[in-house]
Amino acid sequence: MGTTEMVFGMIGGLGLFLYGMTLTGDGLRRAAGEKMKHVLEVLTSSPLKGVIVGTVVTAVMQSSSATTVMLVSFVNAGLMTLRQTIGVIMGANIGTTVTAQLIAFNLADYAYPAIGIGFGMILLARRKVWRSAGQVILGFGILFLGLTTMSAAVAPLRSSAVFARAMRALGANPVLALLTGLAMTLVVQSSAATIGMLLAVALASPDLITIEVAIPILLGDNIGTCVTALLSSIGTNHTARRTAVVHLLFNVFGSVIFMVLRTPFTWVVTAISPAGDIARQIANAHTMFNVLNTVVWLPGAGFLENVATRLVPGEDIIEEAGPKYLDRRMLGTPGIALDLANQETVRMASIVQSMLARSRKALTEGYTSQIGAELASKEELVDSLNRQVVLYLSDVVAKTSVNESQSMRLAGLMHAVGDVERIGDVAEQLMDSAREKYDNRVGFSDTAIQELHEVFDLADSILERGIEALRDGSARAADEVYVIHRRLDEATDMLRANHILRLNEGTCVSPAGVIFVESMNSLERVGDLAVNLADAVMGKKSPRVDGKTRDRWEDNV
Repeated sequence: MGTTEMVFGMIGGLGLFLYGMTLTGDGLRRAAGEKMKHVLEVLTSSPLKGVIVGTVVTAVMQSSSATTVMLVSFVNAGLMTLRQTIGVIMGANIGTTVTAQLIAFNLADYAYPAIGIGFGMILLARRKVWRSAGQVILGFGILFLGLTTMSAAVAPLRSSAVFARAMRALGANPVLALLTGLAMTLVVQSSAATIGMLLAVALASPDLITIEVAIPILLGDNIGTCVTALLSSIGTNHTARRTAVVHLLFNVFGSVIFMVLRTPFTWVVTAISPAGDIARQIANAHTMFNVLNTVVWLPGAGFLENVATRLVPGEDIIEEAGPKYLDRRMLGTPGIALDLANQETVRMASIVQSMLARSRKALTEGYTSQIGAELASKEELVDSLNRQVVLYLSDVVAKTSVNESQSMRLAGLMHAVGDVERIGDVAEQLMDSAREKYDNRVGFSDTAIQELHEVFDLADSILERGIEALRDGSARAADEVYVIHRRLDEATDMLRANHILRLNEGTCVSPAGVIFVESMNSLERVGDLAVNLADAVMGKKSPRVDGKTRDRWEDNV
C-alpha cells in the first residue's frame, strides 16, 4: 500500500468513525429526549452528584466537549452556577472514556451485522424509541467499520523504519508526545477520535506503539478537548467563560501531575491488565487518568473556581435562573398562587421584551457573537421559567380546588405563559435572520432600516401594553393592544408592498428582500401573540362573547 492510499484510508476511516460516533450520540439523545438538560439543571446540587450526572450524560452524548458546551450555555443563561458545573465537567471526562473501552473490545467482526440490524430497525420499526435504538446500533457498526479501515490503513507502518524512529522519538521525549496528542485533538476537534486513531494503530500491530508512548499522547488529548468549550465561550458572560477555563485548568493540572508521575502510573496500568493487549491498556489508562484526576481535584473544586475567577475577572448581572415569585407554600391558597404565577409571567414577558430589543439591534446595526450569545442565554432562561410556571399552575389544580372564576383565570395564564414563550421564539427567529444577513454580507437600504425601526417601535409598544394589561389586569391597556394591533398589521402590509416595489426598481437586492419580509412576518406575529395576552386579561375579567365582541368594564386599579 502506497503513502497516498494509506493517508486516504486513514482519513476515510476517521470520517466513518466520527460519523458513527455522531449517529450513536444522536440516537441516544433522541431516546432520552430533553431529559438530559433537565438532569443537568436539577441534579447538580453537590459536586459528587455533578460527577455522576456528567459521567452519565457524556456517556450518552458520546462527547465531553458537547457536555461542556452545554454547561457554558446553561451558565451563560443563569441556569447553573460555576460551582455546580465543576463536578459535571469532571464527570464528563470520565464519561468520554466509555467509547475507548468499547473500542478496546475489538468488536470489528460485528460491524457489518450491526450496520444491517441497525438499518433494518430504522427502516421497519414504527415506534420512535426502536428507530432511535436502531440508529445507535447502526452508529456503533459504522464506528467499528471506521476503526477497521484505519487499522488496515496503518498496518504497513509496522515495517516502516521512519515510523519506528518517530515512535522512539516520542518515547524518549514525553513532552513531544503530549504535544502530539494535543495537536491531533485540535485538528479533529474530538478526543474520542484521537483515541480512536491511537487504538487503530494499536489494533493494527501491538508492536507499533507502547503504553509509555501512549500515556503522554492521552494526556495531550485531554488538554486539546478543552478548545471546543473555550471557543463556545467567546461572547458569553464572565461566569460562562470561567466554566470553560475550569475545564482547561482541570485537564492541564491533571496532565502535569500525571506527566510527573507517569512512571508509577504506567506500572499501575500494566499491573491492572498485565495480560491485556496494548489497546486494552490504552483504554484503561484513559479511564484511570480521568477517574484519579477527579478523585484528586474534587475536594479542590473551590480552588479551581477561585483560580478561574482570578483569570477571568469581572462581575455579571445575570437574571435569576429560578422563579422569583412562585412560592409553593401558597399552592393551598389558589387566589394568591395565581397572583404569584401572574407576576412570574410578567417577569418572563419583560425578559422577552429585552430579547426583542437585542434582535432589533442585530438587524439594524449589525449582528455580533456577543449579542447573539446574550439572546441565547435569555432564551434558555425563558424556556426554563415557562416550564416552571406551567408546573406550578398544574400543581395549583392538583393540590386544591378552584372555583369557576379561578379556573378561568388559570386557563388564561396557561395560555399567556405559552404566548410569552412564543414571543421569545420570535425574537430568536429575528436573531437568526440577523445572523443570516451578517453571514451572507447582505445590507439593508437606509429606507428599509427606517421602516424596520417603525415596525419594531409598534411591536415594542404592543408588547409593553400587553405586559401592562397582564400585570395590572387593565382593560384600558388591553384595548390599546387591539388598537396598536390594527396599526401594526396595516404597517407591515404597507411596508411589505413598499419593499416589493424597491425590489422591482432594483434599489434592493433579493436576499435582503427575503430577510426583510421574514422580519415583517415575525414582528406581525409578535402583535398576534400580544393580542392573546390581552385576551387572557379580558377572559379573566369578563368572558369573551364571540370572536369579535368583548364586554367593557371599568378599570379596578
